[in-house]
Amino acid sequence: MPIVAVIEDDPPTSNQLRGWIEAARPGVRVEQWFNRDEAEAALGRQAYDLVVLDIELGHERHAGVALINTINRLRHGTPVLVVSAMPAAIYRGIMKALDAWDYLQKTTFSEADFIETVLEMLRAARSRSPGAPAAAELSIDPLRQGHASWRGQRLNLPLTAQRILSVLAARPAEVVSYEELFQVIKSGRNRDNVRKHVSTIREAMREIDPAFDGIENVPMRGFRWVGGR
Repeated sequence: MPIVAVIEDDPPTSNQLRGWIEAARPGVRVEQWFNRDEAEAALGRQAYDLVVLDIELGHERHAGVALINTINRLRHGTPVLVVSAMPAAIYRGIMKALDAWDYLQKTTFSEADFIETVLEMLRAARSRSPGAPAAAELSIDPLRQGHASWRGQRLNLPLTAQRILSVLAARPAEVVSYEELFQVIKSGRNRDNVRKHVSTIREAMREIDPAFDGIENVPMRGFRWVGGR
């Protein structure tokens, strides 16, 4: 059962976020924290599957930044979604640099946007379990949004392509349907767009290994990862 922390100092907002998460993912356990001290103590004793937090908590304008640093120090890799009133144009890049998964600016996103992002993060957290990559030659972490690598060399891939690659590699030799791959694409959820992303992955792989043929097209169904045979 996933465990999610909501760190938000405004009780109505905290309760709203909790309600959205629980409605979208029945069975999830949501723990609410309203200040930095409580949150830091909770992060020290509990490994969360997802942390949703505000930047400003009470009178501490950048408490959320300190909490992200705490997460990176204690439980590196825990996915963080920042929900804040601070301008996204300024803070999204800062949060990305701190390894936050995404940044949603209050009053500018819908319930559907929030739920979609949360469910995507929980799916990525599952695929990040030990041993998920299909081959030791591939290194990819869809939560940290860092650079994937193939056979020790950096792959030049945009984030959506990394997520598709992670899903394929987590299920070696299985057909992953177009519908399943739609779940990791935020826009352009159609087969042509999926094929374009897979083509981008193949091109990046072949920059390192010209003979790469590790992704099979399964007509009318989807794609299958077969590794670097």
